[in-house]
Amino acid sequence: MLQKFFKNTNISKKLKLRLKNTIIDKVLTYASETWTLTKRDRKLLNLFERKVYRRILGPVYDKEKENCRILTNKEIYAVVKKPTIIETIGLNRLRWFGHVQRMEENRIPKRVLYMNLGTTRLRGRPRNRW
Repeated sequence: MLQKFFKNTNISKKLKLRLKNTIIDKVLTYASETWTLTKRDRKLLNLFERKVYRRILGPVYDKEKENCRILTNKEIYAVVKKPTIIETIGLNRLRWFGHVQRMEENRIPKRVLYMNLGTTRLRGRPRNRW
C-alpha cells in the first residue's frame, strides 16, 4: 500500500519522510526495548531502512555522467539527517532501562532485571537426552 504512495511523484519528499517517520518507524520499533539484536538483525534493519529511503528519495541525476543513479548510503544519511533505526532502538532501550531503574523494588520488571538464577550451566556441549 505504501509503495504506491512512495513512488508517486506528485507527493513531496518531505511528506513521504514524515509518513515514514510516523508509521513505518513506529511499527518497526514496537517493543524494541526488549529485543536482543544480533549482528544479522542489525544488518537487516539497516538494509530495510535504506531501501525505504531509496524508494522515497528516488534516483538522482548525475551531471558528470549525464544519467540517473541511486544514492549511496552516506548520501542517504546526509540528506535525511536523522538517527538510524539501530540508534533509535538503542535510545529506546536506554529509556526503558531508566524507567525500570526508577521502579519500586517489588515490581516484576525490576526483579527480573536483577534476578540471579542461582545455577550455572555445565561447561561444554549439552548432553543428548534420547
